[in-house]
Amino acid sequence: MKELLTYIAKNLVNDPDAVSVTETQQGEEIIFELRVAPDDMGKVIGRHGRIAKEIRTLMKAAGNRQNKKVSVEIVD
Repeated sequence: MKELLTYIAKNLVNDPDAVSVTETQQGEEIIFELRVAPDDMGKVIGRHGRIAKEIRTLMKAAGNRQNKKVSVEIVD
């Protein structure tokens, strides 16, 4: 799942080398922290947060296929 999030983020931004994804686990939930270049934050978040919402939806669906609870945080 980490690879999926990395792939999606790298294809959205202008600086794919600045994309990093950190995976942590809290109890039964897997938390992915997505970091991108400051100039690319708008591209990952989108207007009114639409792109960020869709990224979270895709990751939750991928987690459901593996019976895991997943959340995505976009970090400055």
